[in-house]
Amino acid sequence: MNTANLQLKGLIMAMASICDAIVEKELLTSGELNAALSKATKAVEEDDDHELSGANRAAILFPIRVLQLAEEAGRRGERLTFSDYAKLVAKLS
Repeated sequence: MNTANLQLKGLIMAMASICDAIVEKELLTSGELNAALSKATKAVEEDDDHELSGANRAAILFPIRVLQLAEEAGRRGERLTFSDYAKLVAKLS
């Protein structure tokens, strides 16, 4: 596997943990964090300047969707693995 892919997996999981800490410290509510991630998703979906292929757009959205799923799992008190999140994102796409 490409080393960059492994680094991105680590970064995404680190961001998921940081998002959990932000909610736990009450810097943002769960709803506010979800709204920020939804805003990021919308920005990617509405970006017509780069004429991205569907696969490229899905690749850009992947980490945002993982973070959204991590936020939902955190609300339920669950901790999932990167593989779990990847499978869930695949089901949603």
